[in-house]
Amino acid sequence: MLKLKRILYKIIVWFFGLSIFFVVFFKFVPVPFTPLMGIRIIENKLDKKPIYFEHNWEPIENISMNLQKAVIASEDGTFLHHHGFDFSAMQQAFRNNANGKRIKGGSTISQQTAKNVFLWQGRSYFRKALEAYFTVLIELIWGKERIMEVYLNSIEMGDGIYGAHAATQYWYNKDASSLTKMQAAGIAAILPNPRKFKASNSTAFINRRKERIVRVMRHIGTINY
Repeated sequence: MLKLKRILYKIIVWFFGLSIFFVVFFKFVPVPFTPLMGIRIIENKLDKKPIYFEHNWEPIENISMNLQKAVIASEDGTFLHHHGFDFSAMQQAFRNNANGKRIKGGSTISQQTAKNVFLWQGRSYFRKALEAYFTVLIELIWGKERIMEVYLNSIEMGDGIYGAHAATQYWYNKDASSLTKMQAAGIAAILPNPRKFKASNSTAFINRRKERIVRVMRHIGTINY
């Protein structure tokens, strides 16, 4: 029993040590690869589908402010003001889940970033607890601007497309710094399912989402991280 306690103690110490180390490390170093990127490659390989992978890190100063506003408008309207969690959105998601409705809006950009960089996809309570832990860490250690920078460089924005640079090249054949409001809204509009929807030549459903996102963007104002 004593030996087991020692083993558990060492595991806990190593977990906290390594997790804090990597959060501090990625505060300064670009995130080269995420668990989701690896999972998608394995899924395509198992399904015998072509493996396409494009990911290039772009500093936040080279990413259009329109895209930064678009993801806030689409994914997390209180991003600049919360401390990692939007409890009102979480309560609404819980109520929707209890009523059997489609869940949306429960996770903040901070939570999505923590999940994408450090964890795997899933809905277990264990993974959600780890997500909350890493969310607190990145909020404390990275701050809002770094969270946004990592988010816009790491999330899936198409089938095998990760980050703003690859997405703007793929969807619009241009640089991430020169996105118009509607183009930025196009990328933000497909984030719920970027492998199903298209940012350009979109369906009527995505076009309506784009228009709504642009309307919200007008009210965001200047972003001060």
